[in-house]
Amino acid sequence: MSTRETPAALLARFDVSPARRRKDRIARGGILAATVLALIPLLLIIYYLLLKGVGSWSVNFFTTDPTGNTFFKSSSIGGIKSAILGTIEIVALASAIAIPIGIGVAVWLVEYGKNSWFAQLVRFFVDVLTGVPSIVFGLFVYIVLVVGTGSSYAGYKGSFALALLMLPVVIRSAEVVLLLVPGALRESALALGAPRFRVIFSIVLPTALPGMITGVLLAIARAAGETAPLLFTAAATLKTNFNLGQFMNSLPVQIYSDVTSPTTAVVNRAWGAALTLVVMILLLNLIARLVSRRSRLA
Repeated sequence: MSTRETPAALLARFDVSPARRRKDRIARGGILAATVLALIPLLLIIYYLLLKGVGSWSVNFFTTDPTGNTFFKSSSIGGIKSAILGTIEIVALASAIAIPIGIGVAVWLVEYGKNSWFAQLVRFFVDVLTGVPSIVFGLFVYIVLVVGTGSSYAGYKGSFALALLMLPVVIRSAEVVLLLVPGALRESALALGAPRFRVIFSIVLPTALPGMITGVLLAIARAAGETAPLLFTAAATLKTNFNLGQFMNSLPVQIYSDVTSPTTAVVNRAWGAALTLVVMILLLNLIARLVSRRSRLA
């Protein structure tokens, strides 16, 4: 004969001891302290960028090209229009190369390769590429596409270098997110007679889209802030250039060039360009989040 426990008895059975409550408070406090500690450098960087960079912003700053006549002069130094447009062009081409290839490799690793020896080999080389310094990618493209072809620097060569830099980040982040998609979704769609490719494009990829966007944005942010690969491949030019087959300016190279100048106005332009780069990445993140949210609601 079973007896029903009273509510008081049930509460007593599942009551948490004072020692466990103390441990929980200590753990929560430690996590909160670690979070605040991690935010302090980020907030200081943003504060310092705003402090040093906002003063350089003006209509002229965004609508004119930098001038070469800046040594020991504080006027007529120009703005960063060519650097902004060059960064957008180079990073856009690099993204168009790296994102489809990276997601395709991740889909193959999760859906087809799985634990085969070749898939393990691909994962090993992707992990190795993740830790390779960016200057190595720049040197590789410089040797292959500049020295190897006997040609000059070009914007598209900088895009190839940045695409190589983005590729392992996109692959690893997309693979992790695809592995989180429940297998029951795949099995249900296959049981209904859907072909494998349709399951991937209609079920797996839309489900993993928000997580993959995060990984793609991390890759784009890293590529947009790299200087070394562009110094060896795209070089720099003061004028606005829409031809990816010629020299092309970019924000990281412009910042690198300006920050070493003895002219205060040029150094201030470097701070303004650095703040502009951060704002561009922030806007890109916000737009991507809105797009992914609307796609989920739809």
